[in-house]
Amino acid sequence: MSTGKELKIGLFGFGVVGEGLYRVLHQTPSLKATIKKVCIKDATKKRNAPAELFTTNKEDLLFDPEINVIVEVINESQPAFEIIQTAMLQGKAVVSASKKMIAEHLPEILELQQKTGLPFLCEASACASIPVIRNLEEYYDNDLLHAIKAIVNGSTNYILTKMFEENIRFQDAVLQAQQLGFAEADPKLDVEGFDALFKWIILLNHAYGIVANPNEILFSGIQQIQLSDALVAKEKQQEIKLVAQATKLRDGGIAAFVLPQFVKKEDHLAFVKNEYNGVVIESGFSDKQFFYGKGAGSFPTASAVLSDIAALRYDYRYEYKKRYQHQPNVLSNDYYLKVYLSFEEWDHIPKENFEWIEEWHAHETRKYLIGVIHVSHLKDKTWWKEQNISLILAPQPIIEEVELKKIQKKSLELAGVS
Repeated sequence: MSTGKELKIGLFGFGVVGEGLYRVLHQTPSLKATIKKVCIKDATKKRNAPAELFTTNKEDLLFDPEINVIVEVINESQPAFEIIQTAMLQGKAVVSASKKMIAEHLPEILELQQKTGLPFLCEASACASIPVIRNLEEYYDNDLLHAIKAIVNGSTNYILTKMFEENIRFQDAVLQAQQLGFAEADPKLDVEGFDALFKWIILLNHAYGIVANPNEILFSGIQQIQLSDALVAKEKQQEIKLVAQATKLRDGGIAAFVLPQFVKKEDHLAFVKNEYNGVVIESGFSDKQFFYGKGAGSFPTASAVLSDIAALRYDYRYEYKKRYQHQPNVLSNDYYLKVYLSFEEWDHIPKENFEWIEEWHAHETRKYLIGVIHVSHLKDKTWWKEQNISLILAPQPIIEEVELKKIQKKSLELAGVS
C-alpha cells in the first residue's frame, strides 16, 4: 500500500468506537480514507449514518476487491478473529480494537502476519488515545527496557476516582461509567480485571517479545476493594489504583501481573484520574517516561484507530523486533510480593505461606496485615479472591531472592544473631 493511496474501509461494528470513527473520518478528508461498508448485527436499529452504508452480510466487506482495509471493533472474540483471519487471507490490511480477541489469539495473529506479510495494527486495543504500542515498537530497545507499569483500564480508574474522592457507592460508580461509555456492557470485564489483563498481554508482546496466555498472568480487579482500604491508603498518604506491571528481574526473567496497588502521592500514576490512562516506562538511558491520555470513550479510542489507518498509507507494520530479532524474554514465577490483605477472619488467611508479616491491625469488622509472600502462593490459587478478602500490592511490591536474603540477614543482625 503506497503513500497517498486511497484507503477503502470495511468497518465491522458501529457502537461507541465504530460510530466515533465514522464521525472522525468525516472531519479528516485529507486522510483519503473512506468507509465503503459497515457490517452490523441488527439491521432494524436506528443509526446516525445513511442506511445504504450498512449490511448484515460480512462477505459484502471481506470479499469486496475495492475494500483494502478491514477495521474491526466488535466485542465478540471468536467472530472477530474469524473476520481478521479471512480479511488477511484475502489480502486486506487489518486494524483492530478488540483486546480480548487479540489476547486469546495472539499466536495465530502473529502467524497470519508472517504468512501474508500484511499489517495488523491494534493501537486502540491497549490504551486508547495513548500511542504506547508504537513507542514500544520503535523507541525502546529490548535490552534497555527495565520496567513498564500502567493504568490501562479507564473504567476501573473512573470507578475508583468516584468512590474515593466523591464517596459514591461502587455500583453507582459502575453505572455512571457504563452510561458515559467508559465501561463494557458486561462490567465484570472491567471491574474483575479481565479487560486490563487482555491489554497487558498485548503490551507484554510489544515490550518484551512475550506471547503469554491469559491464564499465565497473575491478575485481579477492584471488585473486592473496601472503603476501609481507602481509609488505610489515606492514612499512608497513598491512593489505590488497578496497576498493570512488568519488571525485568536480575536473572533476566519478567515479573508481570495486574493487581490493585497502593500508589504514593508523588507517583506519576497518582495523578491519573477518572477515565484517563497512564503509562510509566523505565529504560536504561532515558530513565522514566510518562504517557498520559484518555483510556476510554468514543473519540479517544477512535483517534487511535484513525492513527493506525493513517499509518497504513505508509505501509507501516509492526516488526516485533523483540521477538524476532532479539532473544525473547520469558515470564518468571520466582519472586516475592509485598502485599496488604484486609479480611474478616484470620482463619481465611494461610499465614504459614508468608515469609514474614510486618504489620497487622484488628478492628471490629475487618482486620488487615502487610507481609511478604512468594508469588506461587497467589498464582493459580483462589483463597485471596474469596471470603471477602481484599489484596492490594505495596508501592514497591517486587522482592527478589537476593533482596529477601539481605533483609533476613539484616533482621538477624538487628536481633543480635550473627
